[in-house]
Amino acid sequence: MITIRPARDGDLDGFLTLAAQVEHWFGPMVEEPGFHRAVEAHIRTGAALIAEAAEPAADASGPVGGLLFGADPPTYHVHWLVTAAHCRGSGVGRRLMAEAMLRYVSGPGTVEVVTFGADHPGAVESGARAFYEKLGFAPGEPTDPGPEGGSRQIYRLDVPDPVRPV
Repeated sequence: MITIRPARDGDLDGFLTLAAQVEHWFGPMVEEPGFHRAVEAHIRTGAALIAEAAEPAADASGPVGGLLFGADPPTYHVHWLVTAAHCRGSGVGRRLMAEAMLRYVSGPGTVEVVTFGADHPGAVESGARAFYEKLGFAPGEPTDPGPEGGSRQIYRLDVPDPVRPV
């Protein structure tokens, strides 16, 4: 069973554990003070989520996923979403996104995420583009390359008006 909760003081090391698993795609994070500050700021403002397994795998410790989110309604931003390597494809990322949508988004609006460009090696290997497309995001325009020099593309999800009780 996976539990999603708001991140709190003391969770930085868990985010760094996750970041270490994806630096080959995203570029340096673990040793970057700017990344540390960004995670801590998201935690302070309540815009960070952690996914934890009720029974951690024998060969893994720490969180199984993490998400950093931003809101400037009517536009919302997935700043960072990572699922632990041993949990990719198991629904952890989908659960993190569902919780973020419940907590942080009210329509109408648009949720944006910057992910790998189609020619980036991580585009297929990580499954990120397919993941966002399965959630209903549509590819948008290319954007600035990542810190490792790889291509990036914006994906968007339109959020309709909130459902009103009848």
